[in-house]
Amino acid sequence: MSSARGHSLSLEGIGHAFGSMIALEDVDLSVAAGELIALLGPSGCGKTTMLQIIAGFLRPTSGEVKFDGARVGHIPANRRRIGMVFQNYALFPHLTVFENVGYGLRARKTPGAAVNSKVAEMLDLVQMSGLAARLPGQLSGGQQQRVALARALAIEPGLVLLDEPFSALDKNLRLDMQIEIKSLLKSFGVTSIIVTHDQEEALSMADRIVVLNKGRVEQVDSPDALYDRPASLFVNSFIGHANFLRATMLDGDRVKLDAGPELQLAKSAQRWRGTAVTVSVRPENIALVAPETPGAIPITVRVTMPLGAINVIEGVAPSGEAIKVSQGRGSVLKGQPGATVWLSINDMSGVSVFTGSADLVSTDAAKES
Repeated sequence: MSSARGHSLSLEGIGHAFGSMIALEDVDLSVAAGELIALLGPSGCGKTTMLQIIAGFLRPTSGEVKFDGARVGHIPANRRRIGMVFQNYALFPHLTVFENVGYGLRARKTPGAAVNSKVAEMLDLVQMSGLAARLPGQLSGGQQQRVALARALAIEPGLVLLDEPFSALDKNLRLDMQIEIKSLLKSFGVTSIIVTHDQEEALSMADRIVVLNKGRVEQVDSPDALYDRPASLFVNSFIGHANFLRATMLDGDRVKLDAGPELQLAKSAQRWRGTAVTVSVRPENIALVAPETPGAIPITVRVTMPLGAINVIEGVAPSGEAIKVSQGRGSVLKGQPGATVWLSINDMSGVSVFTGSADLVSTDAAKES
């Protein structure tokens, strides 16, 4: 196994425009050596533009890219020690698996014996040694992906960039390959950046996630922090599923829902006293309770959907707002369409409060995704 460690990466004030259209605006980002980062956001948010700037395929309109603290703006893409895994894998159809993996080494005029040794090492790493003589057209999608990764790692890059690498795979194979490739990248010790619009992919693979929206960074954080402590209404709406309920702040830590009860918040929001706010509650943080439970919210059930290990119930509150509830298949309390059931929030520490309306955010995300 190679002992290679990846580049550290810094983006400082990166901006880029295509004519009058601003693709990126004042982006700052620091990535530690060996870290796996996901760039996440809806279509058109600037993910691919950022990846191309890091790779050297695009020169930013403003700002600096640094590897290990040194500027690389003057260094062409083929000299940046970067391995690329493209969305369509970009394997040469007329070359065998062995020849594809060794292509980058031969382009760097590596001696033949060293090429053979490194290619054999990489094929063993991705468990493709037995298929070295096959052409790409004779491989499955998952096998082609492993070959593309082996080719990227063969040159011992300081940075591996993956552009929507799982989008062509079916759902079951996608999860298997996410686990496999994350394990390979981490064991290899290379710094990695993956571009995706799939939140589950980002949450499962990345050490940290960069959430982008209209060319700007909304939040950079660990998957758990993004899910539990979103910094903006957009992040909350884009990461996972949430119920957005209209409310009014009464004082520092109490809020009155349009749907009915008052809630005692886990954190104070005194600066918003008397203002309209949006309360976000995850479906798994809501329980079905008995009607006499204090503070329970009644809903009229619209639909119950079995989704494997859980059931999702959606109903309408007296305020007209739709509320979703996730519960285990073994739950005693269940709701049938047309029935009235009562809801209660399990954990107030998992409730987020924002100013503004969730309607615009949800509409914009739907249009762009």
